Amino acid sequence: MASGPQNKTTGASFFPAGFPTPNFGDFTKFFADMKIPALPDMEAFVSANRRNIEAFTAANRIALEGAQAVSRRHMEIVQQSMAEMTEAVKVLATPDAPQAKAARQADLLKKIYEHAVSNIKELGDLIQKSNAEAIGLLNTRFTEALDEVKALAEPKK
Repeated sequence: MASGPQNKTTGASFFPAGFPTPNFGDFTKFFADMKIPALPDMEAFVSANRRNIEAFTAANRIALEGAQAVSRRHMEIVQQSMAEMTEAVKVLATPDAPQAKAARQADLLKKIYEHAVSNIKELGDLIQKSNAEAIGLLNTRFTEALDEVKALAEPKK
């Protein structure tokens, strides 16, 4: 039978046959040798974790609001594009000379392209603004949390 951790019900090893089993005794000794001091101020620890959760919640709310703003604006762009396309079809359906029609089509394609680029840039800016705000909030809290951990770890004078 293989050495290492085994299933208590079947007695079979958790590792496949021939798989080298890790020596968990080394890990146990490593963690036993670590002298982790007890937390000196449990209230400060709980309060810091509460602020961490609040920061994550606020960042998620900002990200969700940003996604909703992008979604709303995207829907507006689609509706605007459909209206412009309907108008373009009407304009192109007129009986004109082929040269005039080709010139109108070129102008129309240029306008559509410029709107598309503008809309993509606008949506990208909305996403970037929302992400920057959420990440900024998390970065601020992370810095505060590190300062709090440092203060908790320092011996009281």
